[in-house]
Amino acid sequence: MFTGIVEELGTVQDRDGSVLRIAARSVLDGAKTGDSTAVNGCCLTVVGLGDGWWEADVSEETYRRTNLGLLEVGDAVNLERPVRPQDRLGGHIVQGHVDAVGEIVEPQPGLRVRMPSELTRYVVDKGSITVDGVSLTAFDVQDEVFTVAIIPHTAEVTTLGRKRAGDSVNLEVDVIAKYVERLMSRNGWGSYGHHEESEAP
Repeated sequence: MFTGIVEELGTVQDRDGSVLRIAARSVLDGAKTGDSTAVNGCCLTVVGLGDGWWEADVSEETYRRTNLGLLEVGDAVNLERPVRPQDRLGGHIVQGHVDAVGEIVEPQPGLRVRMPSELTRYVVDKGSITVDGVSLTAFDVQDEVFTVAIIPHTAEVTTLGRKRAGDSVNLEVDVIAKYVERLMSRNGWGSYGHHEESEAP
């Protein structure tokens, strides 16, 4: 589990087939093979590490379903280690399981993002959403588009300050919204919040 508070900007050092090598420093502190690290909000497993770098084995499915497949040597990436029980939960609960890839409509400071229509129902004004691994608050939510405010600090320490119109971003909606939807549907509540009364026997 992650919080969406980016620890470090890493750099893609090499990409050889499924193996992605990332140059980093902070996230290597105490790291070992088998650990998880979020890259642009996508949870990856450390399969190798050395002085100033670590590697992950990325499946074709992950490359296809996220913006990791677009990465080139030299690209910056947002990095975060998993939250520990004693850590502060500074953002929101982030699984590192990317729901979809969105597209930047307008760059920061009012970063506007187009999302696939199937995610629209999970994004609400003042609700949490993860954009390339960064925990943010959505506002001005419309059909398939939402806005997040990028403060100067976030622009400086994450990739969101470098994003331009047309760039892709990984999106993860608030998992609590998905659980609520599942529970409501199992308890006979319709998709618009109306309880579906069963017929009398």
